[in-house]
Amino acid sequence: MELPVALRAAVERALNGRKPADLAASAAALSQRYRDERRDGRLHVASEADALAYLAVRLPATYAAVRASFAAIKQARPDFAPKTALDIGAGPGTALWAAADCWPALADAVLVEASAVFQACGAELAREADLPHLTWRIADAVKNPIDEAPRDLVTLAYVLNELPADARPQLLQRLWNATADTLVIIEPGTPAGWQRIAAARAQLLAAGAHPIAPCPHAHPCPLLPPDWCHFAARVARSRAHRLAKEAELAWEDEKFSYLAVARSPTPLTDARIIARPRKGSGRVTLKLCRPDGSASEQLFSRRDGDLFKRATRSDWGSAL
Repeated sequence: MELPVALRAAVERALNGRKPADLAASAAALSQRYRDERRDGRLHVASEADALAYLAVRLPATYAAVRASFAAIKQARPDFAPKTALDIGAGPGTALWAAADCWPALADAVLVEASAVFQACGAELAREADLPHLTWRIADAVKNPIDEAPRDLVTLAYVLNELPADARPQLLQRLWNATADTLVIIEPGTPAGWQRIAAARAQLLAAGAHPIAPCPHAHPCPLLPPDWCHFAARVARSRAHRLAKEAELAWEDEKFSYLAVARSPTPLTDARIIARPRKGSGRVTLKLCRPDGSASEQLFSRRDGDLFKRATRSDWGSAL
Protein backbone atom coordinates (compact mmCIF):
# COMPACT_ATOMS: atom_id res chain seq x y z
CA MET A 1 0.00 0.00 0.00
CA GLU A 2 1.25 3.45 -0.94
CA LEU A 3 0.57 6.69 0.89
CA PRO A 4 -1.60 9.19 -1.01
CA VAL A 5 0.54 11.39 -3.24
CA ALA A 6 -0.19 14.55 -1.24
CA LEU A 7 0.63 12.89 2.08
CA ARG A 8 3.81 11.35 0.75
CA ALA A 9 4.92 14.75 -0.56
CA ALA A 10 4.11 16.43 2.77
CA VAL A 11 6.11 13.83 4.71
CA GLU A 12 9.05 14.23 2.34
CA ARG A 13 8.96 18.01 2.86
CA ALA A 14 8.96 17.56 6.63
CA LEU A 15 11.91 15.16 6.51
CA ASN A 16 13.92 17.12 3.95
CA GLY A 17 17.37 17.99 5.22
CA ARG A 18 17.20 15.70 8.25
CA LYS A 19 20.23 13.49 8.76
CA PRO A 20 19.40 9.79 8.32
CA ALA A 21 21.51 8.90 11.34
CA ASP A 22 19.51 11.27 13.56
CA LEU A 23 16.23 9.90 12.22
CA ALA A 24 17.41 6.33 12.76
CA ALA A 25 18.37 6.99 16.39
CA SER A 26 15.06 8.70 17.18
CA ALA A 27 13.10 6.05 15.28
CA ALA A 28 14.76 3.23 17.19
CA ALA A 29 13.93 4.86 20.53
CA LEU A 30 10.35 5.55 19.46
CA SER A 31 9.82 2.02 18.14
CA GLN A 32 11.15 0.59 21.39
CA ARG A 33 8.62 2.63 23.39
CA TYR A 34 5.81 1.33 21.21
CA ARG A 35 7.02 -2.27 21.41
CA ASP A 36 7.38 -2.08 25.20
CA GLU A 37 3.93 -0.44 25.48
CA ARG A 38 5.39 1.91 28.07
CA ARG A 39 2.90 3.73 30.27
CA ASP A 40 5.24 5.95 32.26
CA GLY A 41 3.18 9.12 32.00
CA ARG A 42 5.31 10.53 29.18
CA LEU A 43 3.90 11.09 25.71
CA HIS A 44 5.48 8.84 23.11
CA VAL A 45 5.90 11.88 20.87
CA ALA A 46 7.18 14.69 23.06
CA SER A 47 9.69 16.45 20.80
CA GLU A 48 10.17 17.45 17.19
CA ALA A 49 12.69 14.61 16.80
CA ASP A 50 10.05 12.14 18.00
CA ALA A 51 7.50 13.54 15.57
CA LEU A 52 9.85 13.34 12.60
CA ALA A 53 10.80 9.79 13.52
CA TYR A 54 7.11 8.92 13.63
CA LEU A 55 6.60 10.40 10.17
CA ALA A 56 9.47 8.35 8.82
CA VAL A 57 8.70 4.93 10.31
CA ARG A 58 5.27 4.76 11.97
CA LEU A 59 2.98 6.95 9.86
CA PRO A 60 3.17 4.71 6.74
CA ALA A 61 2.42 1.57 8.77
CA THR A 62 -0.36 3.20 10.77
CA TYR A 63 -1.91 4.60 7.60
CA ALA A 64 -1.87 1.16 5.98
CA ALA A 65 -3.56 -0.52 8.95
CA VAL A 66 -6.24 2.16 9.24
CA ARG A 67 -6.87 2.26 5.49
CA ALA A 68 -7.19 -1.53 5.34
CA SER A 69 -9.70 -1.42 8.20
CA PHE A 70 -11.71 1.23 6.38
CA ALA A 71 -11.64 -0.87 3.19
CA ALA A 72 -13.28 -3.75 5.07
CA ILE A 73 -16.02 -1.39 6.28
CA LYS A 74 -16.56 -0.11 2.76
CA GLN A 75 -16.85 -3.65 1.44
CA ALA A 76 -19.42 -4.54 4.10
CA ARG A 77 -21.31 -1.24 3.83
CA PRO A 78 -20.82 0.24 0.33
CA ASP A 79 -23.52 2.85 0.98
CA PHE A 80 -21.83 4.27 4.08
CA ALA A 81 -20.56 7.77 3.26
CA PRO A 82 -19.61 9.65 6.45
CA LYS A 83 -19.76 13.42 6.34
CA THR A 84 -18.28 14.08 9.80
CA ALA A 85 -15.45 12.43 11.72
CA LEU A 86 -13.87 12.46 15.17
CA ASP A 87 -10.39 11.00 15.72
CA ILE A 88 -9.13 10.50 19.27
CA GLY A 89 -5.39 10.30 19.77
CA ALA A 90 -5.06 11.63 16.26
CA GLY A 91 -1.28 11.98 16.16
CA PRO A 92 -0.44 13.91 12.98
CA GLY A 93 -3.84 13.12 11.47
CA THR A 94 -2.99 9.74 9.96
CA ALA A 95 -6.51 8.27 10.29
CA LEU A 96 -8.04 11.39 8.75
CA TRP A 97 -5.90 11.02 5.62
CA ALA A 98 -7.05 7.40 5.36
CA ALA A 99 -10.70 8.35 5.88
CA ALA A 100 -10.54 11.11 3.27
CA ASP A 101 -9.00 8.68 0.80
CA CYS A 102 -11.70 6.06 1.47
CA TRP A 103 -14.73 8.39 1.70
CA PRO A 104 -14.39 11.52 -0.48
CA ALA A 105 -17.70 12.87 0.88
CA LEU A 106 -16.10 13.46 4.29
CA ALA A 107 -16.45 17.20 4.90
CA ASP A 108 -15.63 17.99 8.54
CA ALA A 109 -13.29 16.41 11.08
CA VAL A 110 -12.33 17.03 14.69
CA LEU A 111 -8.92 15.69 15.71
CA VAL A 112 -8.10 15.32 19.41
CA GLU A 113 -4.42 14.93 20.32
CA ALA A 114 -2.62 15.36 23.63
CA SER A 115 0.76 16.27 22.12
CA ALA A 116 1.09 19.84 20.89
CA VAL A 117 4.17 18.73 18.93
CA PHE A 118 2.11 16.12 17.10
CA GLN A 119 -0.69 18.60 16.46
CA ALA A 120 1.72 21.11 14.94
CA CYS A 121 3.23 18.37 12.80
CA GLY A 122 -0.22 17.28 11.60
CA ALA A 123 -1.29 20.83 10.83
CA GLU A 124 1.83 21.32 8.71
CA LEU A 125 1.21 18.08 6.79
CA ALA A 126 -2.34 19.22 6.01
CA ARG A 127 -1.41 22.81 5.14
CA GLU A 128 -1.37 22.38 1.35
CA ALA A 129 -3.65 19.35 1.13
CA ASP A 130 -7.21 19.02 -0.12
CA LEU A 131 -8.66 17.60 3.11
CA PRO A 132 -11.97 18.05 4.95
CA HIS A 133 -12.37 21.07 7.20
CA LEU A 134 -10.17 20.37 10.25
CA THR A 135 -10.55 21.38 13.88
CA TRP A 136 -7.71 20.42 16.21
CA ARG A 137 -8.18 19.96 19.96
CA ILE A 138 -5.14 19.73 22.24
CA ALA A 139 -6.55 17.49 24.96
CA ASP A 140 -6.11 14.22 26.80
CA ALA A 141 -9.18 12.19 25.89
CA VAL A 142 -9.03 10.26 29.16
CA LYS A 143 -8.84 13.33 31.41
CA ASN A 144 -10.81 15.84 29.32
CA PRO A 145 -14.44 15.55 28.21
CA ILE A 146 -15.29 14.91 24.58
CA ASP A 147 -17.50 17.96 24.01
CA GLU A 148 -18.51 17.18 20.45
CA ALA A 149 -21.84 16.39 18.84
CA PRO A 150 -22.00 12.76 17.70
CA ARG A 151 -20.08 12.17 14.50
CA ASP A 152 -20.68 9.75 11.64
CA LEU A 153 -17.23 8.18 11.94
CA VAL A 154 -15.25 7.94 15.19
CA THR A 155 -11.75 6.45 15.23
CA LEU A 156 -9.35 5.34 17.94
CA ALA A 157 -6.14 4.03 16.36
CA TYR A 158 -3.19 2.72 18.38
CA VAL A 159 -4.38 4.44 21.56
CA LEU A 160 -5.71 1.77 23.94
CA ASN A 161 -2.21 0.28 24.17
CA GLU A 162 -1.02 3.57 25.69
CA LEU A 163 -3.67 3.60 28.44
CA PRO A 164 -3.86 1.77 31.76
CA ALA A 165 -6.45 -1.01 31.70
CA ASP A 166 -8.79 0.73 34.15
CA ALA A 167 -9.04 3.84 31.90
CA ARG A 168 -10.16 1.99 28.78
CA PRO A 169 -13.82 1.11 29.52
CA GLN A 170 -14.79 4.68 30.40
CA LEU A 171 -13.09 6.08 27.28
CA LEU A 172 -14.80 3.48 25.10
CA GLN A 173 -18.19 4.39 26.53
CA ARG A 174 -17.56 8.08 25.89
CA LEU A 175 -16.52 7.32 22.33
CA TRP A 176 -19.63 5.23 21.77
CA ASN A 177 -21.72 8.12 23.08
CA ALA A 178 -19.97 10.36 20.53
CA THR A 179 -20.67 7.94 17.66
CA ALA A 180 -23.61 8.74 15.41
CA ASP A 181 -22.96 5.78 13.13
CA THR A 182 -19.64 3.91 13.09
CA LEU A 183 -16.80 3.45 15.59
CA VAL A 184 -13.46 1.96 14.54
CA ILE A 185 -10.75 0.81 16.96
CA ILE A 186 -7.31 -0.35 15.81
CA GLU A 187 -4.50 -1.86 17.87
CA PRO A 188 -1.15 -3.53 17.22
CA GLY A 189 -1.57 -7.05 15.86
CA THR A 190 -0.10 -8.73 18.91
CA PRO A 191 -1.81 -11.10 21.36
CA ALA A 192 -2.03 -8.20 23.84
CA GLY A 193 -3.46 -5.89 21.18
CA TRP A 194 -6.09 -8.45 20.27
CA GLN A 195 -7.03 -8.90 23.93
CA ARG A 196 -7.73 -5.16 24.10
CA ILE A 197 -9.83 -5.39 20.94
CA ALA A 198 -11.69 -8.41 22.32
CA ALA A 199 -12.47 -6.58 25.57
CA ALA A 200 -13.66 -3.53 23.61
CA ARG A 201 -15.82 -5.76 21.43
CA ALA A 202 -17.50 -7.38 24.42
CA GLN A 203 -18.16 -4.00 26.05
CA LEU A 204 -19.53 -2.35 22.91
CA LEU A 205 -21.76 -5.26 21.88
CA ALA A 206 -23.18 -5.27 25.41
CA ALA A 207 -23.89 -1.54 24.92
CA GLY A 208 -25.91 -2.25 21.79
CA ALA A 209 -23.31 -1.94 19.04
CA HIS A 210 -23.49 -4.10 15.94
CA PRO A 211 -20.36 -5.60 14.34
CA ILE A 212 -19.32 -4.60 10.82
CA ALA A 213 -15.80 -6.01 10.52
CA PRO A 214 -13.74 -8.08 10.87
CA CYS A 215 -16.24 -10.16 12.84
CA PRO A 216 -18.99 -11.69 10.64
CA HIS A 217 -21.15 -12.28 13.71
CA ALA A 218 -22.07 -10.99 17.17
CA HIS A 219 -21.40 -14.31 18.92
CA PRO A 220 -18.56 -14.69 21.44
CA CYS A 221 -15.18 -14.73 19.70
CA PRO A 222 -14.33 -18.36 18.82
CA LEU A 223 -10.56 -17.85 19.07
CA LEU A 224 -8.78 -18.86 22.25
CA PRO A 225 -5.20 -18.07 23.31
CA PRO A 226 -2.54 -18.70 22.15
CA ASP A 227 -4.45 -17.98 18.92
CA TRP A 228 -5.48 -14.40 18.22
CA CYS A 229 -7.25 -12.38 15.52
CA HIS A 230 -4.99 -10.11 13.54
CA PHE A 231 -4.28 -9.05 9.98
CA ALA A 232 -1.45 -7.61 7.89
CA ALA A 233 -1.10 -4.66 5.54
CA ARG A 234 1.93 -4.43 3.27
CA VAL A 235 3.55 -0.99 3.40
CA ALA A 236 5.76 0.48 0.69
CA ARG A 237 8.86 2.03 2.25
CA SER A 238 10.17 5.35 1.02
CA ARG A 239 13.91 6.01 0.94
CA ALA A 240 13.64 7.96 4.21
CA HIS A 241 11.68 5.09 5.75
CA ARG A 242 14.37 2.56 4.79
CA LEU A 243 17.17 4.77 6.06
CA ALA A 244 15.42 5.53 9.33
CA LYS A 245 14.81 1.83 9.98
CA GLU A 246 18.19 0.83 8.55
CA ALA A 247 16.26 -1.65 6.39
CA GLU A 248 16.96 -3.07 2.95
CA LEU A 249 13.54 -4.30 1.82
CA ALA A 250 11.31 -1.87 -0.07
CA TRP A 251 8.29 -2.97 1.99
CA GLU A 252 7.20 -4.21 5.40
CA ASP A 253 4.11 -5.91 6.79
CA GLU A 254 2.21 -4.06 9.50
CA LYS A 255 0.31 -6.47 11.76
CA PHE A 256 -2.83 -5.05 13.33
CA SER A 257 -6.08 -5.99 15.05
CA TYR A 258 -9.23 -3.95 14.62
CA LEU A 259 -12.93 -3.66 15.32
CA ALA A 260 -15.64 -1.73 13.49
CA VAL A 261 -19.13 -1.44 15.00
CA ALA A 262 -22.21 0.56 14.09
CA ARG A 263 -25.43 1.86 15.59
CA SER A 264 -27.54 -0.12 13.11
CA PRO A 265 -27.13 -3.78 12.17
CA THR A 266 -25.30 -4.65 8.96
CA PRO A 267 -26.20 -7.87 7.11
CA LEU A 268 -23.24 -10.19 7.70
CA THR A 269 -23.31 -13.13 5.32
CA ASP A 270 -19.65 -13.65 4.40
CA ALA A 271 -16.95 -15.49 6.30
CA ARG A 272 -13.72 -13.62 7.07
CA ILE A 273 -10.27 -15.01 6.23
CA ILE A 274 -8.34 -14.65 9.48
CA ALA A 275 -4.92 -16.03 8.52
CA ARG A 276 -2.63 -16.02 5.52
CA PRO A 277 -3.99 -18.51 2.91
CA ARG A 278 -1.99 -21.67 2.34
CA LYS A 279 -1.95 -22.38 -1.38
CA GLY A 280 -0.82 -25.48 -3.23
CA SER A 281 -1.32 -27.06 -6.61
CA GLY A 282 -5.07 -27.15 -7.21
CA ARG A 283 -5.96 -26.39 -3.62
CA VAL A 284 -6.05 -23.61 -1.04
CA THR A 285 -6.63 -23.79 2.70
CA LEU A 286 -8.33 -20.84 4.39
CA LYS A 287 -8.82 -20.18 8.06
CA LEU A 288 -12.32 -18.76 8.30
CA CYS A 289 -14.37 -16.98 10.95
CA ARG A 290 -17.99 -17.70 9.99
CA PRO A 291 -21.35 -15.97 10.52
CA ASP A 292 -22.48 -18.79 12.82
CA GLY A 293 -19.74 -17.86 15.31
CA SER A 294 -17.37 -20.73 14.51
CA ALA A 295 -13.79 -20.59 13.23
CA SER A 296 -11.74 -23.32 11.56
CA GLU A 297 -9.70 -24.13 8.49
CA GLN A 298 -11.39 -25.20 5.26
CA LEU A 299 -9.80 -26.80 2.22
CA PHE A 300 -10.97 -25.69 -1.24
CA SER A 301 -10.04 -27.62 -4.39
CA ARG A 302 -10.85 -27.44 -8.06
CA ARG A 303 -13.92 -29.60 -7.40
CA ASP A 304 -15.45 -26.58 -5.65
CA GLY A 305 -15.66 -24.72 -8.96
CA ASP A 306 -16.35 -21.00 -8.68
CA LEU A 307 -15.90 -21.06 -4.90
CA PHE A 308 -12.37 -22.40 -5.41
CA LYS A 309 -11.63 -19.59 -7.86
CA ARG A 310 -12.83 -17.01 -5.36
CA ALA A 311 -10.84 -18.66 -2.58
CA THR A 312 -7.62 -18.55 -4.62
CA ARG A 313 -8.15 -14.85 -5.35
CA SER A 314 -8.85 -13.99 -1.72
CA ASP A 315 -6.31 -12.80 0.79
CA TRP A 316 -5.82 -12.53 4.51
CA GLY A 317 -8.51 -10.22 5.90
CA SER A 318 -10.86 -10.54 2.92
CA ALA A 319 -14.49 -11.56 3.17
CA LEU A 320 -15.34 -14.79 1.35
